[in-house]
Amino acid sequence: MNLRPPKYPLRFLRWFCREDYLDEIEGDLIELFEKRAERSPVNAKRRFVWDVVKSFRIRNIRSFSISQNSNITAMFQHTLLLAFRSFRRYKSAFAVNLIGLSTGLACAMFIYLWVNDELNVDGFHAKDDRLYQVMQHRVQDGALVTSTWVPGLTASTLEEEFPEVERAIPTFGKGEYTLSVEEKDLQAEGQSVGKDLFNMFSFPLIEGDADQVLADNSSIVISETLARALFKSVDAAIGKTIQLEHDDQFVVSGVFQDIPSNSSLKFDFVVSFNIYLDHAGWAKRWQTSWPETYVLLKPGADFDAFNEKIADLIKRKTNGEITYRTMFAVPYSTSYLYGNYENGEQAGGRIEYVRLFSVIAIFIVAIACVNFMNLSTARASRRLKEVGIKKAIGAGRSVLAFQFLGESLLLTMMAMILAIASVALLLPQFNMVTGKQLSLQLSTSVALPFFVIAFVTGLISGSYPALYLSSFKPATVLKGKLSKSTGEAWARKGLVVLQFTISIIMMVSVVVVYKQIEFVQNKHLGYDKENILLLNRKGWDTGTLETFLSEAGKVPGVLQASSIEHTLIEHVASTNGVSWPGKDPENKTEFEMMAVNYEMLELLGVELEAGRLFSREFGADSAKVIFNEAAIRMMGLNDPVGKQINLWGENRQIIGVLKDFHFESLHKDVEPVVLWLAPQRTSRIAVRVEAGKEKEVIAQLEPLYNTFYSGFPFDYQFLDQQYQQEYLTEQRVSTLSRYFAGLAILISCLGLFGLATFTAERRLKEIGIRRILGSSMAQIVYLLSASFSKMVLVAIFIALPVSYFLTDYWLDNFAYRIDLKWWYFANAGSLALVITWLIVGWQSLKVASVSPSKYLRQE
Repeated sequence: MNLRPPKYPLRFLRWFCREDYLDEIEGDLIELFEKRAERSPVNAKRRFVWDVVKSFRIRNIRSFSISQNSNITAMFQHTLLLAFRSFRRYKSAFAVNLIGLSTGLACAMFIYLWVNDELNVDGFHAKDDRLYQVMQHRVQDGALVTSTWVPGLTASTLEEEFPEVERAIPTFGKGEYTLSVEEKDLQAEGQSVGKDLFNMFSFPLIEGDADQVLADNSSIVISETLARALFKSVDAAIGKTIQLEHDDQFVVSGVFQDIPSNSSLKFDFVVSFNIYLDHAGWAKRWQTSWPETYVLLKPGADFDAFNEKIADLIKRKTNGEITYRTMFAVPYSTSYLYGNYENGEQAGGRIEYVRLFSVIAIFIVAIACVNFMNLSTARASRRLKEVGIKKAIGAGRSVLAFQFLGESLLLTMMAMILAIASVALLLPQFNMVTGKQLSLQLSTSVALPFFVIAFVTGLISGSYPALYLSSFKPATVLKGKLSKSTGEAWARKGLVVLQFTISIIMMVSVVVVYKQIEFVQNKHLGYDKENILLLNRKGWDTGTLETFLSEAGKVPGVLQASSIEHTLIEHVASTNGVSWPGKDPENKTEFEMMAVNYEMLELLGVELEAGRLFSREFGADSAKVIFNEAAIRMMGLNDPVGKQINLWGENRQIIGVLKDFHFESLHKDVEPVVLWLAPQRTSRIAVRVEAGKEKEVIAQLEPLYNTFYSGFPFDYQFLDQQYQQEYLTEQRVSTLSRYFAGLAILISCLGLFGLATFTAERRLKEIGIRRILGSSMAQIVYLLSASFSKMVLVAIFIALPVSYFLTDYWLDNFAYRIDLKWWYFANAGSLALVITWLIVGWQSLKVASVSPSKYLRQE
């Protein structure tokens, strides 16, 4: 039995051992191995490995230093020269690779910046690991409905009765307000907050003490920008008086740095939350839910145990009266991304868009890398003679491998630099589309991932020519005869299929997203939202309001004028204080509350199912109510008009039933709503304008508004514009998806163009012979197009069911959604085929139109 020492340990020995020691050490180790092998071959191999390891000593290690650094420099310069010559020689392949890869990397960088910004929203607070938001579940129609509103005394109770709570604050009343200093009026966004806001959140104070700035109800804390706008400097603001809404006076007790863009809590000023608690008795009732509340737990506090303790807090505080509402807390910085709940369980949110764009980035980079690798490996076979000549004159395999890898890496790094330049140039436009304030800072966290991607891409795509072609014998490659690799051909086809599969999925997704957004924006909501002008009502004098509405109605072009409490695009307030004959005591359904003025429902154009609307002709309508169909169905009332219900302890008569109309996002079903006549509670003035006369009406309403509400800015917005703002996220996703899908298709087409060109060039002689034998141009085009068409058909077969599953899953987020039409998928597949035929057909026609004699003269 002729056993040999293990191959790899022996190679390792020969690699590291000094030449003058090698023969002696190797001979001794082999002799020992042969003696041991006679007794136990397995043990001999194991001992041989150990002997080699023991021989790895400093005195035995040969010198690896290179004495002639100039040789390395010359070799590197030579490699660069060859790379640029190769790029110049194969211009089309170089251009396709550079444009495709740089475009893919640029798209991925844009998405990375967007995703990174989304993931870091609210994560900048120093005490983030202990910050939580308190929320509540309520049982409604047998399911759990989750909201961020909790009773007004929640924060103070948590601080007083729960030892694990370090601090807690409520926030309420977020909105646009008028701040006045002498003759200067400014609009600013503000809200009321608990006194420990600046102790819990990382909103640094420039002036003021975090413990004292909100210590009393007369204090106001403003932003640095607002301080400069009102008082020209931060120092000058402290101690000055500001009038809020031309009514209450506040003294500036502090100035904070402007809120960063990646904060979900945004405001220009804050006042004390105690203003509401001191002046509104209802605000202290545990039966109500209105502020949002945040808590800071003490270090080491058990979060799960805290959640268990607060679950039945409302039940305890109402002596068992309210059992259908439970509270819980969630980490504050997760609320932005994970804000959706279904039946009490977290069900995604904006994180779905983060995941979507992350997948899109991976897809686009994958398409670009596949292009690059496909074309690089295909082009390598053109260089057989170059490899053969170099090997014949003594070039080693490592030299050739270094050359091919160097070319590939150089091209990917050029693409990376071009991508960075493109992002820097186009980032302002990208920010306009996304509504963000992103900046390109080439920090390690941003630059490193992309340079790693570029390096790995270059390494993989250059590995084929570096390792495969450089391994052939000179005689073989000089003859230009390499055996065709079936595996290589299938791999290349598989990569093309992958590219077009991704592209088709993105095409279908873009169409579905666009159609859904179009459906949402054009769906009839149960009322006419067009040409309704909305103004903020200032002050609570009902007489002033009615006079203004009367005068506004006389303006030419104004069809109707009224007022309403609700926004008609989102939840505002709800109540469970509705009782009706036969109500189940366990039924805790909450009704959306909507206070309206006379003529408001007529102005909206809502449709009546039964009964009548509020009217001055009948009088005493303040004791009447109107429900929508959803409310009547839930209450189970037959012939409801004329029946009595109880609202907040008062008996009221149902005078009308409205057909269901949407007053929240189409992500939700229509909820029960109760409408009552309460002009004094309405906060928004609505004016229906004759179509085409919007500018004239606005020009005349402004001086009228300034007469009645002097000192307040004339801010207006159309209802349909506000409605579109509700779906701004979806609109941006749709826009970005179109851009990225278009670029993915472009990159795929570039790759297909390169492969079609290469395929046509490889078959020049075959085409020439076929032309001489009588093949028509159409037959030549069919010959070259058939294989690519088959690949795209396979991609269509894979992509369509996958795209159906993905789009159907996304549409499930909407309570009202489009149906998936067959032509969404057919059009995407057809477009992919048409693009393939156009690109390949064009290249085929170019080749087929050249004289056959030209092909046959070529070697």
